[in-house]
Amino acid sequence: MRSGKELISDSKQFSVENRARSWYELLITLFLTILFFASGFVEAIPLPGRLVCCVICGLLYVRIFVIYHDYQHRAILQNSTIAHWIMVFIGIYLLTPETIWKRSHEHHHNHNSKLTLSGIGSYPTVSKARFLSLSKKDRQLYLINRHPLTVIFGYFTLFIYWLNIKSYIESPKKHIDSLVALVIHVAAASAIYYYFGATIFLIGWFLPFFIAFAMGSYLFYSQHNFPGAKFRENNEWAYDLAAINSTSRMVMNPVMNWFTGNIGYHHVHHLNSRIPFYRLKEAMNSMPELNNVPTTSWSPVEIVRCLRLKLWDAEQGKMITLSQLR
Repeated sequence: MRSGKELISDSKQFSVENRARSWYELLITLFLTILFFASGFVEAIPLPGRLVCCVICGLLYVRIFVIYHDYQHRAILQNSTIAHWIMVFIGIYLLTPETIWKRSHEHHHNHNSKLTLSGIGSYPTVSKARFLSLSKKDRQLYLINRHPLTVIFGYFTLFIYWLNIKSYIESPKKHIDSLVALVIHVAAASAIYYYFGATIFLIGWFLPFFIAFAMGSYLFYSQHNFPGAKFRENNEWAYDLAAINSTSRMVMNPVMNWFTGNIGYHHVHHLNSRIPFYRLKEAMNSMPELNNVPTTSWSPVEIVRCLRLKLWDAEQGKMITLSQLR
């Protein structure tokens, strides 16, 4: 069995992109997104058909976000002016402007599975002992940040508030693009509601974003908060261990793997974030050690199991629920 550092070294061979493949994946996703987005505005399509288009549009938002995420990791389409401006637009449109996303997400990769109350770039996780030492107010805030409704309503909690409102208020000069994203988003939403009415606003605008951001928030949560996840104090933390022992593989069918840009192979991505999303499975299959990581899925039972986890119990070496704490 190779060590984590050996696996990181071996993974570098997969961090070479196929530039033509990268452009194809981006352009076909943009084309399909525009097509299904526009379908939500066509009143000639029966309402059930438009609802289906709405769900597919939301799934395509997830896929295009993963492509944007790979670009920010410098895995694809670097040194292209055209790609740069497409990604700037995507970041603004999906409420993940470049400055706050890069800062918070790079922090996440360098601190994944560390016990922390700050939650920069991820959902906060503390030990049972640390939680019991907090004031009542801080305990409540911690539990609110990890509450299932906070995750499900990620459109408002993570994307609108945390990535845009909070970042701009705290550093207005540094995060002016957060303000731009908010203004454009609210203006577009208001115009659609005013000119097209409530039904088209819900189907063509609100629901695709709500679906995409709920899925994105849950993916982000569950791939680091699952039964079997390991958390460590800062002095015990190591990048390779965090990738292999503290990041799940989310098992999905081929259709969902496509819509989520293979983000289910999240442990491989954390091992080497320069691997393009379309090579993650290839990289995993070449390294047998990466087939034995903890897994989760979209099963309702698995979702409930993940969302119930609240604290790291160092004595038992596992995440526990509030009922187990009591």
